[in-house]
Amino acid sequence: QVQLVESGGGLVQAGGSLRLSCAASGRTFSTYTMGWFRQAPGKEREVVSSISRSGGTTYYALSVKGRFTISRDNAKNTVYLQMNSLKPEDTAVYYCAASVLGFAAMTVRDFGSWGQGTQVTVSS
Repeated sequence: QVQLVESGGGLVQAGGSLRLSCAASGRTFSTYTMGWFRQAPGKEREVVSSISRSGGTTYYALSVKGRFTISRDNAKNTVYLQMNSLKPEDTAVYYCAASVLGFAAMTVRDFGSWGQGTQVTVSS
């Protein structure tokens, strides 16, 4: 089991940027596919982005493609989500998650370890 702790959320104006970080401890970080999810009030948790074990392959939801960038540093056991050109509809609690499955893992049920979440609020 891997333990995940997110940081970097906050309040930002529309058009602004935030960088989320997720620090992992426990089993070898590089063996996990990592993902970022978000959940807005009254909505289901949805995948935002994911990254393969080596970092060589990434996936983005259409709603964030071109604005968000996922990356990972296996030496630091950390995955990042750089969020630019933020919109009010990006407001949500953002969760970091780890999966022992291959890169095809990108639904909520594919990820077995979750962080506690960090709030991102984008004002208009």
